[in-house]
Amino acid sequence: MPELSNRGFEMPESPIRKLVPYAEAAKKKGKTVYHLNIGQPDIETPEVALNAIKNIDRTVIEYSHSAGFESYRRGLADYYNTFELGVSYEDILITTGGSEALLFAFNSCLNQGDEVIIPEPFYANYNGFAKTCGVNVTPVTANIENGFALPPISDFEKLITPKTKAILICNPGNPTGYLYSKEELETLKEIVLKHNLFLFADEVYREFSYDGKKHTSVLELDGLENNVVVIDSVSKRYSMCGARIGALISKNNEIITTALKYAQARLSPPTLAQIAAEAALKTPQSYFDDVTTEYVKRRDIVIEGLNAIEGVVCPNPGGAFYAVAKLPVKDSEKFCQWLLEEFEYENQTVMLAPAGGFYATKGLGKDEVRLAYVLNIDSLTKAVECLKQALKTYPDKTN
Repeated sequence: MPELSNRGFEMPESPIRKLVPYAEAAKKKGKTVYHLNIGQPDIETPEVALNAIKNIDRTVIEYSHSAGFESYRRGLADYYNTFELGVSYEDILITTGGSEALLFAFNSCLNQGDEVIIPEPFYANYNGFAKTCGVNVTPVTANIENGFALPPISDFEKLITPKTKAILICNPGNPTGYLYSKEELETLKEIVLKHNLFLFADEVYREFSYDGKKHTSVLELDGLENNVVVIDSVSKRYSMCGARIGALISKNNEIITTALKYAQARLSPPTLAQIAAEAALKTPQSYFDDVTTEYVKRRDIVIEGLNAIEGVVCPNPGGAFYAVAKLPVKDSEKFCQWLLEEFEYENQTVMLAPAGGFYATKGLGKDEVRLAYVLNIDSLTKAVECLKQALKTYPDKTN
């Protein structure tokens, strides 16, 4: 057999999905597994989007424009401009999920061997996207002690080299749920302008901000029109993860023109999913109000429950639907596997994502896990109780 590529061997595994075989084995044994490992909401997709698919009136499922249907891009621009972001439909390129948008952004803006600074812990697939594009990730570490706030500007400055071309943030954050303030974004603006960098912002969770806090888009920052690229997606906003529709937004026409070449090479984003996504723009505000209220309830159940467990530390996230918790265990990956292989409480167990895979710095996150509070309150309550009981009996604790 011919040898596979070095790139294939170097491509990192997903820490979110690598324990799936153990979960499947646990289910075959009859255990109930509460999946807190992955951000798949159980919230219903808006009816208006589902109806658009059910009532489709087409005789051919044709290609769309490589940038996406113009009607959808115009509708999406109207959506952004309700937040006074000053976006034109020509600033938007529709992609196959937010993942493709970030791949297009990396390939359009960065050369082989260039460096992108990312606050860690970060969405684990950023590593894979960077590897695919030949880009090197330089982590700047955020700390659980202050809730994963933006690291000081001096920490960024120390890491900038002639190869540094961009900073990437996720706001609100996956995996931490941290919501950057406008003041923190202004700090990033200072660094970006001083060093002539691109600023990539993954804003797919922008609708989910809690406790009266407001999401600030990097598109609101004056003077960064040529530096900013926003990554967006319908996956979480409308609970449409399987639609695989995202967007790349930039007021820099050269970025859009360059990214369009990659879009043309893959022909077009999915037609049926664009129809659903365009229809979803008509989702009433009441939907988001109800969803936000529900997520706050779920968050409070999980965060309060976790922090009531001896030895557990879990900051209260300001957005998204994730949290990172520090556990009194020596190795969270071994603990997560043990939960699925050996533990049960009333024939139930929990699937978590070990946090080590969300860090680029080796050794960090070894005692941390990421949780996604995307299940109903009853399931989350039972999951927290399972975790409490598990930590009572786990043999390899730190205390």
